[in-house]
Amino acid sequence: MRAYLPLMIFVALIAAVPLLTPSGTFIHALILTLYVALLGQAWNILGGFGGQFSFGHAVFFGTGAYAMALLQMKLGINAWLALPLAAACAAMVGAIIGALSFRYGLKGSYFALVTLAFAEVLRILANTFNFTGAGVGLQLPLAQEASQMQFSSKSGYLYLILGLFALAFTFAQWLKGARLGAWLTAVRDNEEAAQALGVNAFAVKLIACVISGAFMGLGGAFYVQYLQYIDPGIAYGPQVSVEALLAAIVGGMGTVWGPLLGAILLHVLGEATRGLFENAQGLSLVVYGVLLVVMVTFAPKGIVGLWQQVYARVGGGPGQST
Repeated sequence: MRAYLPLMIFVALIAAVPLLTPSGTFIHALILTLYVALLGQAWNILGGFGGQFSFGHAVFFGTGAYAMALLQMKLGINAWLALPLAAACAAMVGAIIGALSFRYGLKGSYFALVTLAFAEVLRILANTFNFTGAGVGLQLPLAQEASQMQFSSKSGYLYLILGLFALAFTFAQWLKGARLGAWLTAVRDNEEAAQALGVNAFAVKLIACVISGAFMGLGGAFYVQYLQYIDPGIAYGPQVSVEALLAAIVGGMGTVWGPLLGAILLHVLGEATRGLFENAQGLSLVVYGVLLVVMVTFAPKGIVGLWQQVYARVGGGPGQST
């Protein structure tokens, strides 16, 4: 229980924000930061803990987003029920991609390219079919009722993303001390040695891919519900995949709090970029690319790794994993 105390304190502090300030702009910034942190944690479960890098996590995001919209618009399913169903759809895609990739021993850059290819294929398909809105996309009908997961103020969406954030980060904290987490770490560090010790590498990686896909699908479902619109370029485009992997890599892969720290930095950089270069579309991706190169070159363990180094030098200890 002690390990979850920082998370409980953080959630309580964020939950109190709407009571302390009516600023819709500040609450919106918090929502986006928690949203990117959720995506980063989803990627981190597979890429950080499991060492299976993905360049196409948008494949899970887009599946969750479209499932959330279609379940409501085409089947009339309530949004609160559609949310877990959307996550289940994304998890199924994770199972398919994981089974096909890991069964044939794909890993490293090969697995990364496979996920990217799947995302591109689904983007093309979503651009083609009428039931997905083709290139126009889908617009959720306006309801503004809490029973339909549409809120009259941003506070409702803050509490929704805070709940999803808490769910993902609670799982990551559990995974850090669980046997599944130890197996994932063993496979990440040396798959052959882990198999020699009796770890079923295929099953472990497949489970991580399914869980990672489910959390990414929750992120996509939230996006649709918050902005009430989705199209193929948003759902399966590179922006989502880049944000997810950058949040984890910049913050610290394989750590619990790394994706949140990375999300905060990405949000600050994104706002600064938009403020300084309002007419330069796509510049944020360039900034993200430069940031990725810098972090991989000079701080491969991310912000958490830098903190551990500083803590070790100042405190004289080995540093604590975050």
